[in-house]
Amino acid sequence: MEQTFGPIRFIPGSNSGRYPHCHSLYIEAGLKVLVDPASDRKRLAELRDRPGVDKVWLSHWHEDHFKDLDLFDDKELWISAEDAPPLASLDALLDAYGMNADERRSWEPLMVQSFHFKPRKPGRVLNGQEVVDVGGVSVEVIPTPGHTPGHCALWFPEQEVLFLGDYDLSKFGPWYGDRGSDIDDTIASVNRLRTIPAQVWIAAHEQGVFQNEPGELWDRYLQIIYQREQKLLDLLKKPLTLTDIVEARIIYGRKREPANFFDFGERALMGKHVQRLMRKGIVVSDGAAYSRA
Repeated sequence: MEQTFGPIRFIPGSNSGRYPHCHSLYIEAGLKVLVDPASDRKRLAELRDRPGVDKVWLSHWHEDHFKDLDLFDDKELWISAEDAPPLASLDALLDAYGMNADERRSWEPLMVQSFHFKPRKPGRVLNGQEVVDVGGVSVEVIPTPGHTPGHCALWFPEQEVLFLGDYDLSKFGPWYGDRGSDIDDTIASVNRLRTIPAQVWIAAHEQGVFQNEPGELWDRYLQIIYQREQKLLDLLKKPLTLTDIVEARIIYGRKREPANFFDFGERALMGKHVQRLMRKGIVVSDGAAYSRA
């Protein structure tokens, strides 16, 4: 159900905003701004036609946030400077994910056919810490790296509304599997968001709107990171390759289809945990396998 908070309209995504959809925001002020056009294609086309869209903003570069961007080819796109490069070409997009050759063969047609990818350059960048006046409504751009290098949350101080983007407080937990993602930055960004004195919190997936302080949900969300890491450490009491770690299914719990999607997610996320633990000197590698130091 759509909800409004002053000039801010919550546009729910199909299937409760679960991948490959997200929830969108529509800011109806002097400028009409659509944030993350990947919720409901029919509804977004209606908004484009009436009352109209002047600018499109992306909180970050992921395909489940730009899926319906092709409806707005003639509208100026705003995104952070750090997250603009993956949108320059299909190769750049898949490079940013760190996909191998087999994964790329599966994902290339999907990005074009299902997510309507077209190369785009931003007309303007969203700068962290800046306050943008969109015609009588102030929007503070909050840099929240970790999920992606340039992920941005949006703070509407007059309305006391905070758009969390993909720090969605879901039971699945955070994603930090891209080439430029970082677990420690993810933790820092979530902790920063929880200090902002909002009265309404809007996430890009699943529940979407929180009108009570999320409270323990912040802790549960971050705890998933540490649970994944502990499961990995338990596995690494004996040497394992990254393929072995993927087969353990720490992230998704069991082997799922399509394999190219879920295997990539396992490898991407657990690879970040391996790297983090190696930086800390907790895990070592002999070049072929990983084990506890």
